Amino acid sequence: MKRIVIKVGSHVLTENGEISKIRMASLVELIASLQKIDKEIILVSSGAVSSGYTQLKLDKSFIPNKQALAAIGQPLLLRMYQEKFAKYDMLCSQILLTASDLDSRKRTEHAKQAIEVLLANKVVPIINENDVTATEELVFGDNDRLSAHVTYHFDADMLVILSDISGYYDKDPNKFSNAVMFKEHGFLNDETLSQEYSANNEFATGGIVTKLQSAQFLLENGKEMFLASGFDLSDIRSFLLDGIQKGGTLFRI
Repeated sequence: MKRIVIKVGSHVLTENGEISKIRMASLVELIASLQKIDKEIILVSSGAVSSGYTQLKLDKSFIPNKQALAAIGQPLLLRMYQEKFAKYDMLCSQILLTASDLDSRKRTEHAKQAIEVLLANKVVPIINENDVTATEELVFGDNDRLSAHVTYHFDADMLVILSDISGYYDKDPNKFSNAVMFKEHGFLNDETLSQEYSANNEFATGGIVTKLQSAQFLLENGKEMFLASGFDLSDIRSFLLDGIQKGGTLFRI
C-alpha cells in the first residue's frame, strides 16, 4: 500500500463553529509520519465553508451564501494547512475539482499529471470540491464521493475516511447500546445504499450513507476503504503506521 487518500470532513475539522487547530495539527502530524515511511498521501479536506463563516456570518441554508463562504474560507483553510505542514518542512498544494472534471478524460488526466509531479516532490495535494460552482456537493456529498473518485482516478490503493463515528455498525450506535461494529465488510445491498442522508453537524452535509456509497464504488473498482474516527487518530495511526487494526472498519472483498 503505497498511495493513500485521506478524507477529513467538516464535522471532524470544526469545533464550536471554527476550524479545530488541534485536530488539524494531529492530522498533519499523521501525514508527516506516513511520508517518513514513504507513503504518498493525497488529502481531501472539507472545511472551506466553516472557515469562511468565521469571517462572515451568513445564513448557510441559502446556497449562494454557502458558495460565498467557501470562496472566503478556501484560502484561509489552505493557509492553516501551510502553517501546520511548515513545522515538518513540508509543502502542501491546493487542487479544486468538480464532478465534471472527473467526467472528462482530458481534464482528469491533466489533474493526474499535476498530482504525480506533486507527489514525486513530496508535496501534499489538498483536494476540495470547487464549492463555488458545484452546488450538489454543498447539499449532499461533503466530499465523501469526491474522495472515492480521487482514489480511483489517481491510482491510490486505499481511501481512509476520518469520520465522527469510529466505524460501521450493524445499527445506529447513537440509538442502540448493543450496536456492534464491523471489523471488515464487503459489498453493501441496495437498501443500505439508498437510505436518507444524515449529518450531525451544521457544517457537515454528508452522513454514513455517502460513506457507504463511496465504499461500494471502490469495492466495485478493486480498491479498499477504511473508516475510522477523526477525533481520536489512534486507530488510524495503528492501522497505517503499524499495520495493526485495533478499531475502525475495513471495506474490502
